[in-house]
Amino acid sequence: MSENDNITEKDIEILEAIGDLKTSNTKELHEKTGIPKSTVHYRIKKMHEMGVFKNDLLEIDLGKLGLSVTVISEVQAEYSEGYHETVGDELSQINGVDQVYFTMGDTDFIVISHLQDSEQVEELVSGFEQIDGVQRTSSKFVIKTIKQHEFTIENYDHSSLESLIG
Repeated sequence: MSENDNITEKDIEILEAIGDLKTSNTKELHEKTGIPKSTVHYRIKKMHEMGVFKNDLLEIDLGKLGLSVTVISEVQAEYSEGYHETVGDELSQINGVDQVYFTMGDTDFIVISHLQDSEQVEELVSGFEQIDGVQRTSSKFVIKTIKQHEFTIENYDHSSLESLIG
C-alpha cells in the first residue's frame, strides 16, 4: 500500500470535513477541523498532486485510498411492519456501505459498498448476518465501474479511514 504512505491524519480530517461540508473552502474547512488554513490549503494541493482528487471538484479516486473493491449485494429480509426502515437503517450502518435501496420484487434491498479487500468483504457479509430479519444475501463484485459520482469517503468512520494510512 505504498500509494497510501503520504496520506496523513490531517488529510483524513480534511477529507471528512469536505464530505460533511461539501466544499473545499479553506476557511470553512479550518473552522470545522481546527487545522490552520495554510495547512488545509497545502494538504489539499498535496492530495491533488498525489492523485487522490480526480479533478477540482474533489472527486476521490477510491483506488488511491485502497477502496477498489465494489460490491453490489441483494438482501432479502423477513417482512414485518416497518422492516424497510429498520433493516435499511441497520444495513446503512455497516462500514463501507455507500448506498442502500429498498426495492420491489424478489429482492428487498440493494446495497452498494466500496471496500479495500476480501477481508472487508467478509466483514460486510458478517454485518449482513448480524441483522435481525435478514434472511438471504447475494453479492456481486464489480469488474469495471462505468460511472460513479459520489463523495464515498463520507461513508467511513474516522478509525476506518485512519486504518487506510497504516
